[in-house]
Amino acid sequence: MAVMTSCVHEEDTYVEALKLNANGQSTTPGSTTTTPVATTPTSTTATTTDLLGIKNPLLTLDLTTTTALKNVGGYIAKNGYVVAQVSAGVYVAVTQTCSHEPKKQIILNGSEFYCTAHGARFDLTGKGKNSLGSRGIAAYKVITDGKTLVVYS
Repeated sequence: MAVMTSCVHEEDTYVEALKLNANGQSTTPGSTTTTPVATTPTSTTATTTDLLGIKNPLLTLDLTTTTALKNVGGYIAKNGYVVAQVSAGVYVAVTQTCSHEPKKQIILNGSEFYCTAHGARFDLTGKGKNSLGSRGIAAYKVITDGKTLVVYS
């Protein structure tokens, strides 16, 4: 009998979105301490990807035009990822593909991710919450400067 394993690993967890202040320093939501992010000066015309320091983003969203993410509980499914605002200014991102059967039907349902195909449930870190979701789903890192959100691994 073959043993099936998940593509999700212990290190595949979500990270609360980092925010950059006007000086290019990051702040963790709820934190008042700052640490430098960029080691080289950035101009006001630098691309968002360079500003946030992510070289190979999986997904970049303009928060000023993405209305689905303006409110807590809002989410968007795009390019194989589900991005959600789970509390004020805190975003998480997971794969849109369910581990139960490879269907792109993951949505945010209250405070958990849910597969509309068969009912698999996952917490905000991608960990399975029922037998159908027991293998979990991949979660990704997220960073934002308040205007742009970048999903990366």
